[in-house]
Amino acid sequence: MSVRDDIRNTINKQDDLGKLILAIVVATVAFWILGMVYKPIPGWFKLPGDLFDFIIQPWSIVTYGFLHSGFWHLLYNVLFLYWFGRMFRNLFTSRQLYTLFFTGVIAGGLLFMITQNIFPSYVKAGGLIGASAGVFAVVFFVCSYSPEQSVRLVFIDVKLKYIAYALAIYVVAGLIARINTGGELAHLGGLLLGYYSATKMRDGMDIISGFAKTGDSFLALFKSKPKKPKMKTVYKNKKTTKSKTSTGNKKSEQQQKIDRILDKISASGYESLSKAEKDFLFKAGKE
Repeated sequence: MSVRDDIRNTINKQDDLGKLILAIVVATVAFWILGMVYKPIPGWFKLPGDLFDFIIQPWSIVTYGFLHSGFWHLLYNVLFLYWFGRMFRNLFTSRQLYTLFFTGVIAGGLLFMITQNIFPSYVKAGGLIGASAGVFAVVFFVCSYSPEQSVRLVFIDVKLKYIAYALAIYVVAGLIARINTGGELAHLGGLLLGYYSATKMRDGMDIISGFAKTGDSFLALFKSKPKKPKMKTVYKNKKTTKSKTSTGNKKSEQQQKIDRILDKISASGYESLSKAEKDFLFKAGKE
């Protein structure tokens, strides 16, 4: 297989949470490498503090969540997203996970920009990078939705609500001490969104459902959409009418099976196919 096939197979083996984490890691490493080649490149994708600069690069309200300043910055975000993302997926769908993550990234970015432009002397940040706002949205959603649930931390069991309290104190202390003020503002934005979303969800109200298309768009990037194979034209020959009719029936049955598989992909995605169905579709595409 080609390198492209190897990469595709690696992605397909991941669950939806794994794909999100993989996207964050790959994007971060790619920006590190590109930054070594040409330093201004990462700046095109980080969230600027200045409103005018943001108008020039509006995509940065999302792309900044896929940049990290260093290995430890990336590792902390990935680990927290993995731990709490798995707990979230035990309760809700991948679509809702993506929606919450991206909405948290946007909420954190907006709070940072608003504060930076109203109180520039307080924030004093040249820009914002990191997935922390989206990660905090997921963490505080889980902790607020199931506050009494316990998790194992090294040698003791700790309730999720105490983890939330500790992280909230950490954010507030950072804001008071003005240490990484821009980052803590992003954390606060994600924190508030996660907490409010969870309290509303417990009441049966999904307040972020309007952003669900964001999750759908992200999922679509990783779903394989095999092209419908072109069917060969069969011309009728009077001398071999019987054999051609048999071949035509066989082609018709094959096409019907292909259509059924494509309908299944449209409804449930490529991953829902059985191994036999994938093999059949692959062979049909070669004919």
